[in-house]
Amino acid sequence: MVKMTRSKTFQAYLPNCHRTYSCVHCRAHLANHDELISKSFQGSQGRAYLFNSVVNVGCGPAEERVLLTGLHAVADIYCENCKTTLGWKYEHAFESSQKYKEGKFIIELAHMIKDNGWE
Repeated sequence: MVKMTRSKTFQAYLPNCHRTYSCVHCRAHLANHDELISKSFQGSQGRAYLFNSVVNVGCGPAEERVLLTGLHAVADIYCENCKTTLGWKYEHAFESSQKYKEGKFIIELAHMIKDNGWE
């Protein structure tokens, strides 16, 4: 009897020539290093990075939360492949100094690894 193994297919593959970040749980590509805005963020499980755009990520409903920098409307984001919650998307910032975060994504370091060309 031959056992069939199904390969994983992701919605998007980032180019191999770029340094990328992937889901630590299933290795789905999440973001290109060029989309990294800041490494100075704090998630619920430790350090987190702020990205301009991400791939292979789903978004839950927005809700208001008081974060370290004030009140924000955020939506949890999750890996489309393995459904692990990765961080959140900033939908709305209520303070003018935080408006730059709107539409951006937080991914916690606990849920991602570096892939492609980091040597």
